Amino acid sequence: MAAEKLGPASKKKNGGLKRVLSSWQLYVFVLPAFLFFLIFHYGPMYGVIIAFKDYMPSLGIWDSPWVGFKHFQRFFDSYYFWELIKNTLGISFYSLIVGFPLPIILALALNEAKEGFFKKFTQTVTYAPNFISVVVLVGMLISFTSPSTGLINHFLEWLGMERIPFMTDPKWFKHIYVWSGVWQSTGWGSVIYLAALSGVDTQLHEAATVDGASRLQRIFYINLPTIIPTMVILLIMNVGSLMAMGHEKILLLQNPLNLEASNVIATFVYKQGLLDGQYSYASAVGLFNSVINAALLIIVNKISRKVSEVSLW
Repeated sequence: MAAEKLGPASKKKNGGLKRVLSSWQLYVFVLPAFLFFLIFHYGPMYGVIIAFKDYMPSLGIWDSPWVGFKHFQRFFDSYYFWELIKNTLGISFYSLIVGFPLPIILALALNEAKEGFFKKFTQTVTYAPNFISVVVLVGMLISFTSPSTGLINHFLEWLGMERIPFMTDPKWFKHIYVWSGVWQSTGWGSVIYLAALSGVDTQLHEAATVDGASRLQRIFYINLPTIIPTMVILLIMNVGSLMAMGHEKILLLQNPLNLEASNVIATFVYKQGLLDGQYSYASAVGLFNSVINAALLIIVNKISRKVSEVSLW
């Protein structure tokens, strides 16, 4: 009689509890990851309220006075607002346009290579740059592009061309930043696509070969459609982090002479917050940047869901 009196909501709740208890080992397994994100990612988020305050360390977060959107307005009205937006979007779009298709091309090429020394050697050579630290990479770039002792300028001079001050000329900054990043990350980025290509049924290739399909046709009609869902997911994630480039590499490459092209939101937040101690202002700029990224992620995910039925959620 008691079981009959239970409503649908109570039965559903009891059923969910039974499923949790029956699979408690899986929840214990997930618990460390859940606590990590809760403590180190979601826990500190309360600190964003200093973007709406005049934060003073002596008063603490809660006792500092509220100022509303004062810091946001200050950033929007500043003379460097559009320069920061232009440089950030310029470098990000350049990196996306160049860096997104190259891992796909490399993965398709490696997938067609026969197993042996050449394939293993190529994979090792393309993967290795990913393990070079940012500091070492920037040191290499500065050494190679030095106007007086750089290997690249020695080569240009040998060809009869003039030496180029790459690191002090703003027009070269985006190219150096983007192509060095492509060199470092393309090989490692192709691993995901190679994993997706490993799931292609070999019988499809055998049937296509019997029907007279060329290698290029098999790549275009069998391999490429297989990795399209992976491509879409990675594209959504890349667009969602379009304005979230890290400040480390840019800051190391930056100097007063190339500041015109290298001053981006990430380096601006770093300098305002950690170097100048303007914590509330830096938090406001960082929050604005995060909101734009979140909006881009939601919009692109929604478009992808409607167009290709592939999305993050």
